[in-house]
Amino acid sequence: MLDANLKTQLQAYLEKVTQPFEIVASLDDSAKAAEMLALLQDIVGLSDKIALATDGTDSRKPSFSFRRDGQELGIRFAGLPMGHEFTSLVLALLQVGGYPPKVSDEVIAQIQALPGEFRFETYFSLSCQNCPDVVQALNLMAVLNPNIQHVAIDGALFQAEVEARQIMAVPSIYLNGEPFGSGRMGVEEILAKLDTSSGAREAEKLNGKTAFDVLVVGGGPAGAAAAIYAARKGIRTGVAAERFGGQVLDTLAIENFISVQETEGPKLARALEEHVRQYEVDILNLQRASALIPAETGDGLHTVQFANGGELKAKTVILATGARWREMNVPGEQEYRGRGVAYCPHCDGPLFKGKRVAVIGGGNSGVEAAIDLAGIVEHVTLLEFGEQLRADAVLQSKLRSLANVTIITLAQTTEVTGDGQKVTGLIYQDRHNDEVHRVELAGIFVQIGLLPNSDWLKGTVELTRFGEIVVDARGQTSVPGVFAAGDVTTVPYKQIVIAVGEGAKASLSAFDHLIRQG
Repeated sequence: MLDANLKTQLQAYLEKVTQPFEIVASLDDSAKAAEMLALLQDIVGLSDKIALATDGTDSRKPSFSFRRDGQELGIRFAGLPMGHEFTSLVLALLQVGGYPPKVSDEVIAQIQALPGEFRFETYFSLSCQNCPDVVQALNLMAVLNPNIQHVAIDGALFQAEVEARQIMAVPSIYLNGEPFGSGRMGVEEILAKLDTSSGAREAEKLNGKTAFDVLVVGGGPAGAAAAIYAARKGIRTGVAAERFGGQVLDTLAIENFISVQETEGPKLARALEEHVRQYEVDILNLQRASALIPAETGDGLHTVQFANGGELKAKTVILATGARWREMNVPGEQEYRGRGVAYCPHCDGPLFKGKRVAVIGGGNSGVEAAIDLAGIVEHVTLLEFGEQLRADAVLQSKLRSLANVTIITLAQTTEVTGDGQKVTGLIYQDRHNDEVHRVELAGIFVQIGLLPNSDWLKGTVELTRFGEIVVDARGQTSVPGVFAAGDVTTVPYKQIVIAVGEGAKASLSAFDHLIRQG
């Protein structure tokens, strides 16, 4: 099952296992069960501390769990955890085998103190780059707290469950049989939902912080670069981010970040955070900014307020809150979001295998999405508002070569339709002759660009009519001592490499401002 190179790497990891345990497989006579058995046999052959039992009786087959000292542990994989989920499998093996988790003592104590019984189910797809964060977080919690159980379920393998629960986006998380959440979540985000008093504690922590010389709001490429450049100047630096990594976390292949030939968004996001943590930077994650109060005469400190009620003060502020997927803003879009309306073809595409879908948008993102989906679904209809596609010529050529793709230009989507539970189609208007058409579909993937995360700044700093923060060549906003960088600003060409450079520039400008202010 595993090639020689992967076996060598895995064996090196498994040397860290200190506590013997068993893998308990629940198998049937399917081809996937045979693949799973081969995988598990490869694993036990690499460590004398791991044994294999095939007496599992779980109703989901094929699946496997873990047993230590005769006690069943709370982790189960239903399906073959390969692709993006192979890392989740490796971490589960290590943590079940006694390897200490890489989270703070505070987080460990919070997990262990959770009251009640928690039965989590996570539906994932092997092509989803967001799913491993959820699977790994819940597996970790199950290792640390015996009252927590977690099963990670391959939605493509257990399609009957997916259809019964009408799951159309991954990761989809259920708690005790009821929907708990969807999309990327880490340990701290899950804990925040379970531990309702954590928000007040976090606000108290923020309020207790002394003022920063530079406070960076946002943890994407621009924010990370700004924090590093500020910290290297030896000044007190803080980063407050809703999620460290920003939109990079939702990006699959990255092939244009100079000097890095190829990487993936989550991998780059981890590298950014690890680089920031090499310096004395106070990282405050899961903090959503709600207001900026510019400095007045007196203490000369700007104040950033957060959704949990806390606030931070700083001599200078760098706004790097990035952007989010632009929505169509048509009837039905919000109602069926996650129930047929999706924004990540890599994550959710496998759930629409053999079905008919649409892609909205004819730029590079839209055409790439249509090409990817065409290899999975029955048929793709691509709708472009303009007279012609805007994607690169090579992408258009590839798209037009696919037999199961229909391209419609001058098409304005006016409504998403559904049956109350899931998407059934869309309605669009032909902008050439105003005729209205209906397309029967199971899924709609929206790929129409980005919207800056600047709503919380209205009335404080100058914004364009598109919501972008107006900055000069130095990254200075309309408010002295407040700078901005990255996709949230008027700087053209929203690219990771440009955001990194703009973050560094804004940080240097903030430092220059501090010097001149004495």
